[in-house]
Amino acid sequence: MKFAHLADTHLGYRQFGLYEREKDFYEVFEKITDKIIEEKVDFVIHSGDLFDNSRPSPLALLTFQKCLIKLKNANIPVYAIAGNHDSVLRKGAIPPQVLFKKFGLKVISPINTNYMYKDVFIAGLPYYSSSQYKNLKNKLSDLSKKAANHEKSILVLHQGIDKYFNLQYELEIGDVPDNFTYYAMGHLHNFINDDFGEGKLVYPGSSEVWKTSELEDYRKNGKGFVIVDLDGKKPSIDRIKIDIPREFIERTLDYDNLASGIEAIKQTIKDFDKKPILNLTVNNVTSTSNAHEIITEELDDLALMIRPKFKVPGEESIDLIIDKENALGPIEVLSSRLEKYDDAEIIKFATELYNLLSKDKSEDAKELMDEFYKEKYPIEEEVEED
Repeated sequence: MKFAHLADTHLGYRQFGLYEREKDFYEVFEKITDKIIEEKVDFVIHSGDLFDNSRPSPLALLTFQKCLIKLKNANIPVYAIAGNHDSVLRKGAIPPQVLFKKFGLKVISPINTNYMYKDVFIAGLPYYSSSQYKNLKNKLSDLSKKAANHEKSILVLHQGIDKYFNLQYELEIGDVPDNFTYYAMGHLHNFINDDFGEGKLVYPGSSEVWKTSELEDYRKNGKGFVIVDLDGKKPSIDRIKIDIPREFIERTLDYDNLASGIEAIKQTIKDFDKKPILNLTVNNVTSTSNAHEIITEELDDLALMIRPKFKVPGEESIDLIIDKENALGPIEVLSSRLEKYDDAEIIKFATELYNLLSKDKSEDAKELMDEFYKEKYPIEEEVEED
């Protein structure tokens, strides 16, 4: 028996504010769907952040619906949980995955935590923030007890674990029950394939380059999903790489040799099917305006976006974004500024707050802030001693 495991597809994400990048994410998801059907798997698990936000665009919803129907027609059921991007920072809110139950999507939730596929026990939980740690740990203990009654079991989670996350995580590795056959993880955008307990713990990674900080792992492991075979004593993992539609080109140039460096870039990208994203670092710059003008004149028509960093001797580097259509809006600028915190919850909170305030919904904004701070920074009540 084998199944496909994917996560962090972020449908609807408009990277850098560019519609072309949003379409790239849809294209990759459609490629993955076709490959899953080609592999003739028994079922699919999606471990959260199916969509980039809790209110997906109509096109994001339609793309997923088309792919889900394709899988249904191929008799391949899909099990899914909500990630932090799929969730709303308000109590009682439901994730967009619920909209697709009538199309056969099997949503794993706190109310309906487990399913059976033949003799395989599939259990899981949606994303829990670090402030809900105790609740999450208790629920994992309950699922572990249920899994003990089954020879083959899968745990589906969208959580950061301290072993794999540098700063932000919700679980320590010792908190994860060790009696599942396979751990279908989501949230980390890099590929991880690790032994755990008597099984395998896998983060398949994001399906596209969601942040430029993922480029190092992309160069090493690619983007895609995994095929898991449960027939052996321990699950076997087959990494399936999917070509992303658009390349990210990173180059370091010297200001004195800028012309030859640009010419080399032109030779690299001249035969690309789609315009790439260019991340350029220019060292020893004596005139940022001149460097900016040369780069724009020579490369603007050949790239979807140019992201240069000018390093002036004795000064801090200057970051610029060259985009002739001014695609970056306030939401994208806000998100890019908050990327340094490496905390999706904060980015999500800030953008939702901006949307509410820009529509003069002050009461809703206040409710959102209260709920956010209650979850992110809970205040423990003091207990009086007798």
